[in-house]
Amino acid sequence: MPRQQSGFTLVEIAIVLVIIGLLLGGVMKGQELVNSAKVKNLANDFRNVPLFIYGYQDKFKALPGDDANVTSTHLGSTVNGVAVVAATTPAGKQGNGVIDGAWNSTTVSDESVLFWQHVRLAGLAAGPTTAPTAATLNDFLPKNVDGNLIGITAGANSPISGLSGTYVVCSQGILGKFAKQLDLLLDDGDPGTGAMRFMLNQAANQTAAVQAVTAATFDADASYTVCMAI
Repeated sequence: MPRQQSGFTLVEIAIVLVIIGLLLGGVMKGQELVNSAKVKNLANDFRNVPLFIYGYQDKFKALPGDDANVTSTHLGSTVNGVAVVAATTPAGKQGNGVIDGAWNSTTVSDESVLFWQHVRLAGLAAGPTTAPTAATLNDFLPKNVDGNLIGITAGANSPISGLSGTYVVCSQGILGKFAKQLDLLLDDGDPGTGAMRFMLNQAANQTAAVQAVTAATFDADASYTVCMAI
C-alpha cells in the first residue's frame, strides 16, 4: 500500500504567514520609532544651543566664548574647583560680540571651543567642564547621537555659502535620510536653501565656505554636515 505523506494544511500555512507578517510589521515599526527618536535628538541639539547663548547673555550680558570678563566678574577664576579659561584666539577679538573661531576648530584657545566650557560652568549645558588640551579636545567637544562633532561659529564665518544668521550651529556625520527628516522638521526640507543646509563633511578648522548640497545632488545614503543659522 502507498505510504500517506504528511504536510502542512492551508490553514497552518496561513497562520504561519500571518505570524511572520506581524513580526515583520513589529520590526519595521520599531525601527521607525528608533529613527524618529534619533531625528528628535538631532533636532534638540540645534534647539538647545540658542538657549545656552541667551541664558548666558541673560546672566552676564556677554557671549560665552567671547566673554572678556569670564574669569573676573562673571564666572570667576574657578567654578567648583575647575579653572575657568578665557579665549585668547582669534587674537584681539574677545568681547566684540561675535563668537569667532571655526565651528570645528581644533585650537583649544578659540572662542568657538571655549564656548562649551563657559555654558557648562554657567550651569546651562551638560558635559566636561575642564578646559581642553590638544589631547582631551575630542572628549571635551559635544557630540550628536551618532558620536560626531557639534560646533558653533559666528554667522560671518558660516561654513556654507549663502547661509546667513547671527550664529551658525553645525552637526557632523549625519546620514542623508536623517538629515532630510531633520530639515523637514526644522526648516524647508531642501538641503540647499533656507536656514538649514547640508555640506559634505569637512576637515577640522574649516576656513573657506563651501557650496551647499542641492536637492538634485542630495544622496539619502551619504553622510553630511548639517548647519543651521540661528
